[in-house]
Amino acid sequence: MNRRIMALGGLGLSLTLAHASAFGAEWTQPMQSWGEPDISGMWPINHLIGVPLVRPAEFGERFLLTDEEFAAKQTTVAARDDRFQSGPIPAADAAGIALRQTSLIFDPPDGQFPELTDYGKQLQAGMKGSYHPTQTVFDAIDDFSSWDRCITRGLPVSMLARNYNNGIRIVQAPGYVVIVVEMAHEARIIPTTGAEPLEPEVKQWMGESRGHWEGNTLVVETTNFAHGTSIGMTSAGVPGSPGPLQPFTDDMKITERFTRTGDGTMDFEMKVEDPAVLARGSFTVKYPMFLDNSYEMYEYACHEGNTTVRYYIETSRHERAEAAAAP
Repeated sequence: MNRRIMALGGLGLSLTLAHASAFGAEWTQPMQSWGEPDISGMWPINHLIGVPLVRPAEFGERFLLTDEEFAAKQTTVAARDDRFQSGPIPAADAAGIALRQTSLIFDPPDGQFPELTDYGKQLQAGMKGSYHPTQTVFDAIDDFSSWDRCITRGLPVSMLARNYNNGIRIVQAPGYVVIVVEMAHEARIIPTTGAEPLEPEVKQWMGESRGHWEGNTLVVETTNFAHGTSIGMTSAGVPGSPGPLQPFTDDMKITERFTRTGDGTMDFEMKVEDPAVLARGSFTVKYPMFLDNSYEMYEYACHEGNTTVRYYIETSRHERAEAAAAP
């Protein structure tokens, strides 16, 4: 079963990237009863676990694997899923789909995360949280990121895969699209009928999104970010990603494009613009999404003020007290 799905994954990516197939001309975009394109359903992104955000250097500007490389990747994914299923407690299929992409970053052409500006490096140096590779002092709530505190992962990272809880549900109502993200139990409510943007002074953790339709493509523009909420671009278990502390400013703008390409496929593209911290001004992520309405979301029970935050502080204080008392 996994191998059949993986083969479809390779096919699906080529279809979504090229927007063409032997049967593509026969497919008709389904519509909601109120006249907007139907992109609703469960679109989990587990299949991105095996695709690095940043492209390994050996691929240069090549976005897709060769047939030989793709065949090897299919074998690797099958072996990994067999290991997950054969453990003492069989795990859910982590991905089951091998993609031809060499990275999630599509632009710049070399697939690398942009170099930070001097200001970006300054912000990065001041970032804090349990994912900081060298941080050892935890003494107050300000020493923790918004994700440590179970508030939000922020954008753009909420639309990237981690090694678990990768469910994305899209719900539609007249004039609205709601994107429900499993990790950190967040719902992005996006008006699609020309709602006025918020005043610049109004800031929100996940920003404020406004959507519109360009043909069958949903275009979502998000601004009004608060507090530099993104904890970074990396995901546990995803090789080739930059470190977990990539800064963004409140002036960041994210433009997403959702284009359904078949009954079970959709293209996703996300451009992140923040010239204050990104030397080239922006980068773009691209990947295919696959409909899986059998995917189940369970409660993500993380909550602000969880005991882990307290334990970090207590342990840090204890370690520092012992070090100070040592002869």
